[in-house]
Amino acid sequence: MCDIKEFSVDIAREEVERLRSKLEDFRLSSCPESRDADRNYGDEYSTAANLQSRWINDFDWYEAQNEMNEVPHYLATIEDLTIHFVHVRSQNPEAIPLLAIHGWPGTFWEYSRVWRPLSDRNNLNDPSFHVVVPSMPGFCWSSSPKQGHWKLQDNARVFDTLMKSLGYKEYMVQCGDLVHAVGRELGAKYTDSCKLLHCNYALIPLPDDIQLTEGEKKAFRKREDWAQRHGGFDVTGRTKPHTIGLGLQDNPMGILMWVLEKYQVVCHSEPWDNSLWTKAILTTASLYFFTGCIMSSIMPCYDPPTYEKFSDHPTDEDNRIKVPFGFTSFSWDADEASKRAVKQSVEQNGNLVFYRGLIHRYASGSVVPDVQLTETAERNDAGHLAALQQPDGLVGDIRDFAKEVWGKQPKDESPSTSGGLKLSFNPIDSRVRHEYRT
Repeated sequence: MCDIKEFSVDIAREEVERLRSKLEDFRLSSCPESRDADRNYGDEYSTAANLQSRWINDFDWYEAQNEMNEVPHYLATIEDLTIHFVHVRSQNPEAIPLLAIHGWPGTFWEYSRVWRPLSDRNNLNDPSFHVVVPSMPGFCWSSSPKQGHWKLQDNARVFDTLMKSLGYKEYMVQCGDLVHAVGRELGAKYTDSCKLLHCNYALIPLPDDIQLTEGEKKAFRKREDWAQRHGGFDVTGRTKPHTIGLGLQDNPMGILMWVLEKYQVVCHSEPWDNSLWTKAILTTASLYFFTGCIMSSIMPCYDPPTYEKFSDHPTDEDNRIKVPFGFTSFSWDADEASKRAVKQSVEQNGNLVFYRGLIHRYASGSVVPDVQLTETAERNDAGHLAALQQPDGLVGDIRDFAKEVWGKQPKDESPSTSGGLKLSFNPIDSRVRHEYRT
């Protein structure tokens, strides 16, 4: 279905030296700073100076590159795109194929702390996974779409082709951030192949009569603050992406500050090991610089999230998630669409069977035979970049969700023999709540 060839990360030494030279030439000392400036103004001068020094003197690109090459990389030609992806296969022949999709300002490296734990397992009763992590079109070594008005949903078609080309006729999806739109498309319209969807972000229209807890009310009070003080990147991206993109292109300190501010806002960095946090940011900024993708990485903001009726999108019948859907809310996620993820809202997205979020409530009914809706307290150990910050928590939720639902097929259907999978069913007929059936 597509051509696939092996690939390895290999940045030329002269490019690494060029990055160092540009960093050394950046005159941070000439930048004025308000006397009362703090993080509310954006990136702080002292933080910028520290990271500039760390990038020049401490960060070892070749160490990061070697770590990247510890797992297999490939390039696939799909339609008119080149798609870069990591493919970490489990030794377990019964492993579940898992498509993990990164967001922005992230890269495939966002999943680097979870692909091995997901592919391996300590408990034989737990599921393991064949993990596929593509670079989104326009990120790293994945080429940009040539046609205009390419929507995030278009990536679902490309990634479905990729998974089928790898021999995975049925698979699970994990995603967050703005690429939940890709996962939603797969879980709503590619139900012959996408069988489970786990998200740590989703569009969440709230019911009019919802009763909020004190914690939820607090999250709502922060929503306006987020829109007023932290949403500038979204406004820029969905109105004039080329303006900011050209300003950041080939500008390592500009890229670093753009990425840093987003990481600081959406993550609770205090309990996160500082060296890991710094390395993650510098690795991400280096990938954006070396692959020249900062402008194209902003383009997904331009069309896809700007639905004419943004909040109505998930409740449109065509967009409703038909396959079993799992959701985890991380308490330090600064994006209120995730933080205010009360169950009554999340379940409007579709066939919710697994939920870890803000409330504690027992589900009386079972969507899947012999499977009850799982709820626990909201995770307070990570934020928007959960795979980097709290890999154990995210891996645990993915594994718990799959363990409860994958393979729980109706008795009158036979197991699939494709790729060692034990799942073959029509989720629209078998599992979707009656009110969600088309």
